[in-house]
Amino acid sequence: MHNFISLLKNEHVKLYSRFSTWSMFIILGSIILISALIVFFFADQGKEEYGAEWKTELQAENDEYRDMMNEDEFFDGLYDSEIARNEYHIQQGIQPLSFDAWQFTLENSGISMLITLFTIIVSAGIVASEFRWGTIKLLLIRPISRTKILLSKYVYVLLFAATMLLFLFVINLLIGTLFFGINSLNPLIVKETAGGFEQVPVFSEIITQYGLSMINLIIMSTFAFMISALFKNSGMAIGSAIFLMFAGNTLMSVLSQYDWSKYILFANTNLRQYFGSGSPVVDGMTLGFSITILVIYYLAFLILSWLSFTKRDIAGN
Repeated sequence: MHNFISLLKNEHVKLYSRFSTWSMFIILGSIILISALIVFFFADQGKEEYGAEWKTELQAENDEYRDMMNEDEFFDGLYDSEIARNEYHIQQGIQPLSFDAWQFTLENSGISMLITLFTIIVSAGIVASEFRWGTIKLLLIRPISRTKILLSKYVYVLLFAATMLLFLFVINLLIGTLFFGINSLNPLIVKETAGGFEQVPVFSEIITQYGLSMINLIIMSTFAFMISALFKNSGMAIGSAIFLMFAGNTLMSVLSQYDWSKYILFANTNLRQYFGSGSPVVDGMTLGFSITILVIYYLAFLILSWLSFTKRDIAGN
């Protein structure tokens, strides 16, 4: 166990001694700050507040939305969701909350895609770089098994991913509080679901969204890790993982008409399709089915990584 912790510390020192690692955090923080500035100065949601006559105000909004949709075909159906949400507030007697740090944090959960990109870069290089720099021999002459060395690298990739996701949450909350304030410790928000609208605690919704992001993050990082272990080429691992990450949705939009496409990895990585108002990419898919498919791919990626790393002859490297 002591050796394993030492390996993790070694990976930590190597990763955080590079400016490129710190630049990832800087880029992420800058994007959040720019997002807050845009919402604060240009978006109505950062300014609207409802007073004692909030029901009348919501009804006026709905009338305005309907007029816009009736006057221009371009807006036809565009505001149906907003109208339904306002009507839910009126019918249930729930006064809308002003936009605050919690809602800002929730809306920015989609930025986790950038974290996936950063983690792919780290994951793709963590094994391949050892071969490129020739340091793999220094690692393997130690009285430590190859399995433990590979496991330490993979565990550190997961720790890095979790650290960045935690950083995203904290920086969102801090910057959001600075610009928009905070309504309470855990306010209730109105959420759209497949069956309509419901009121849920905002913190549980944030945990759900960030947790779903973490699943996709783990799968894509593990894929890049496998490519890195198989081919000793970080460029190939980064390129293939990023290409598949962005092309996956396009691929599924073309193949979703075929029932067998539900077994493709990218039909299952976005578990958000089972929450809120989402719907499965392929009819008949369920949350349990997608989790099963992801587990199968995940184990396959790990097994291939382990076989490649532990059986490879490095004498010529």
